[in-house]
Amino acid sequence: MFKILDIEKWSRKDHFLFFSKFEEPFFGVTIRIDCTKAYQNAKSNGSSFFLYYLHAALQAANSIEPFRYRIRDGQVLVFEKINASPTINRENGTFGFSYMDYFENFKEFEKYAKIEIEKVRNSTGLDPAGSGENVIHFSSIPWIDFTSLSHARSFSFSDSCPKISFGKVKDSGGNKTMPVSIHVHHALMDGHHVGQFIEEFQKLLDR
Repeated sequence: MFKILDIEKWSRKDHFLFFSKFEEPFFGVTIRIDCTKAYQNAKSNGSSFFLYYLHAALQAANSIEPFRYRIRDGQVLVFEKINASPTINRENGTFGFSYMDYFENFKEFEKYAKIEIEKVRNSTGLDPAGSGENVIHFSSIPWIDFTSLSHARSFSFSDSCPKISFGKVKDSGGNKTMPVSIHVHHALMDGHHVGQFIEEFQKLLDR
């Protein structure tokens, strides 16, 4: 479900009209997140660390309204809930796209996410998820401690979904950190909103 944002009454109307005309309207930042406590919690509960931080990122994004904005036919849609479309790695070195519904309760999210992971790992090809616009495109690159990241993009395809990527977990002095890349559509949000996401994401990982 979604509602239409009244652009005429939106404080970012001029920003939306300006950045909507860009061939490349996405901007991105790369940060290093502290995942020490999250890693310990996931392992002590016998949970997947990947699903643990994915759920936290999804929960943080759903709490910040601009992360639920999408552009369609010149209008801004405000979705009630945003789900996940992460890449899933396979043993043969390839990956497939997946679709995971967001549930506020982690155990419920994990239950259905594991089913989706098995389905993708037992399939071949990309099988793009028919998930529509109300998703965030997630990817995990656990082999690389990256400091920046860019995305392959088809400019002929209209896309306003945020893209969040996670890198290699690094152990330093007993603390674990992980690089996180966040790319968002500048017509829908600014650095302020990305900062809010980062703050909330870290708070959730520190629980």
